[in-house]
Amino acid sequence: MTKTYLNDLIYQVNGAAIEVHKTIGPGMLESVYHACLIRELSLNGISFQSELLIPIEYKGYRVQADLRCDLMIEGLLPVELKAVEKILPIHEAQLLTYMALLKAPKGLLLNFNCTNLFREGQKTLVNNLYRGLNDF
Repeated sequence: MTKTYLNDLIYQVNGAAIEVHKTIGPGMLESVYHACLIRELSLNGISFQSELLIPIEYKGYRVQADLRCDLMIEGLLPVELKAVEKILPIHEAQLLTYMALLKAPKGLLLNFNCTNLFREGQKTLVNNLYRGLNDF
């Protein structure tokens, strides 16, 4: 895994999300965007897991919790979907926590409740794991 590979993966996922947003527009429930994005990712040959159960350990004990990542792209990139008025700091914190628990260097937050998904509805987050990756 390299920075270039992850950046390309984000580009592909953003493209799929933009296609969904162009086709059905804003104003739907998150579950609708989730279902449509799953279809678009499949059409584009991008492998993913939907509703990935995130393991939580506390002081050596596996906590039983129903914490799920909306999409995990190619086992590397967690994607959190929203259909909210605006992205709040808690949404970013949620994704950063998922990234830490999944040991993912980069994550993508997509909010479909906007007029232009690329400019207003997507945010890429990185952590210290990303800084340690090779460029190419």
